[in-house]
Amino acid sequence: MSRLIFAATAAALVTSCIAQAAEPISLRDMGSFHVGGRLVEISGKPIKEVTFTPGGVPAKVDPNGVYQVEQMYVQYFLPANEHGAYPLLMWHGGGLTGVTWETTPDGREGWLNYFLRQGWSVYNSDAVERGRAGWAQYPDIFKSDPVFLTTANTFERFRIGDGPNSYDPDPAKRKVMPGSQFPVEAYENFVKQGVPRWTTNDDATIKAYIAEIDRVGPSIVMVHSQAGSFGFKVAQARPDKVKALIAVEPAAIGDPAKVEALKNIPILIIYGDYIERDSRWPKMRAAGVAFADSIKAAGGNVDVIDLPSIGIKGNSHMVMMDKNNAEVAALIQGWLEKKGLTK
Repeated sequence: MSRLIFAATAAALVTSCIAQAAEPISLRDMGSFHVGGRLVEISGKPIKEVTFTPGGVPAKVDPNGVYQVEQMYVQYFLPANEHGAYPLLMWHGGGLTGVTWETTPDGREGWLNYFLRQGWSVYNSDAVERGRAGWAQYPDIFKSDPVFLTTANTFERFRIGDGPNSYDPDPAKRKVMPGSQFPVEAYENFVKQGVPRWTTNDDATIKAYIAEIDRVGPSIVMVHSQAGSFGFKVAQARPDKVKALIAVEPAAIGDPAKVEALKNIPILIIYGDYIERDSRWPKMRAAGVAFADSIKAAGGNVDVIDLPSIGIKGNSHMVMMDKNNAEVAALIQGWLEKKGLTK
């Protein structure tokens, strides 16, 4: 697919999105569910006395017993006028939740609303260990301590700030990437979304995502960052149910030994701007491109888009939150239409 077709389609769809923005969203249904997980028994712990409410009567709490753990939370929105051939599953990145796809830090509509307006049934999740999915004891069940990120970390690591030491508590002293599309004036709202993450729960997360797609049925999967690995591996486990895969800045790939499983799944990989200015992203992008090439060599269909190369510039790692997020969403919508995935 040529760059000109992408650019023209994106421009047209952005205009359409702006025109629709004032229209109310009409749903035929919405709801939520938990899926996946397992039961785990813990023993050998001392009984504790806990006062649950200040001034209340203490109660004995026995931590020994069976726990439900490693489930995932999913919220779904089904449009009154459905135009997507399959549901769209949105999977967030590391240290984040489904809020990734919702309202942007500066209050604009996120991709959840955009694709819902385009007629997609959208399923937005909080993965294992995140948000409304819930935690479990560690190291008894989660086998490592959680990772907490400072306010400066994502500013410098997500290509919002211009490299190490670009963050400053004083917004006026922060060094932002030149031409950045990230809403830096609302950065504090972005970091409020951050949650602890574990580095030892990938297998549990993949099992939960497989349980989601088994429940929902054939779907299109959209992943971001850490979820890149989950998206590819779930597609390799359920190639009959993943009808397309959209990977937005995937930080990791699938199993190189199982690329054959992906050859019948249309795949779109998108990278933002400033890759060459970062210490880690050139290697991560190279790994993603090499994986895409291996899928193509197996007979697969993969489109890799570097946004600056088609004139869409200034995107951070959080593409779906950037000020030009509607333009990139329109690019994805055009790709889905081109692949015959709308009705």
